[in-house]
Order: sequence, then structure tokens, then C-alpha cells
Amino acid sequence: MTDPIADMLTRIRNANQAVHTEVEIPTSRMKVDIAKLMHEQGYIVGYKIKPAAVGEVLVITLKYGKGRERVISGIKRVSKPGRRVYARKETLPKVLGGLGTAIISTSKGLVTSADAKRLGLGGEVVCFIW
Repeated sequence: MTDPIADMLTRIRNANQAVHTEVEIPTSRMKVDIAKLMHEQGYIVGYKIKPAAVGEVLVITLKYGKGRERVISGIKRVSKPGRRVYARKETLPKVLGGLGTAIISTSKGLVTSADAKRLGLGGEVVCFIW
């Protein structure tokens, strides 16, 4: 059985590497929440949900700088179905010394590690983006 979040991150990584403008991903609530956080943090231009032949598709518009340099230099799944990774509020991870973003699944939903620290929450470390 494959991990749908890892599949999403791989599709984004591959589209970013190939300098595509958009990437389509089968949708789920968690994937939409991850796309929302990526948009808020400035890693993507935007996202939208559109109907597909079966269900719905999440369309993510990737962001590039002048000269088509990539905004996302790396994206990595941390907690996997075979090995869950949790962080307490005291030990929340920093990505590249604070230059990247860690997405944490908390009791208040998906938040960045900076927001989790501000809220005093720990949780499952979903992924790192830098």
C-alpha cells in the first residue's frame, strides 16, 4: 500500500524538477491542508480543486523566481506509515536552521512548526519543505 502524502510530495518534487507550471494530484482533506500551508508560506502560487472523471483533483500552481529558479529546493516526507515521527512542543524541528518549514499534524489540525511552538502544541511531523 502506498502513502498518499508521499505520493503528493513526490509529484510536487518531480514537477518542480521538470519546471512544470502546474501539477495535478488526487485530492484529500490532508493534501488540501498541506497545499494551503505551502501557499501561506510562499512556496506555491496557489491551488484549486476541480472535478475529475472520478472524484476531484487538486491542482497546484508551482512558483518560480526570475529566470525560472525554483522556490522549492527540497521537500521530504518525515513521518511514514512504517515509522511515525512525533515531536513534543519542546523539541519541534527546525528545517535548515529556520529557513525551511516543518508541517506538523496537531490536535488543532495541520500547522507549521513555528505556529505549533506559538500554540504550545506537539504532534506528528508530516514533512519538511525548504
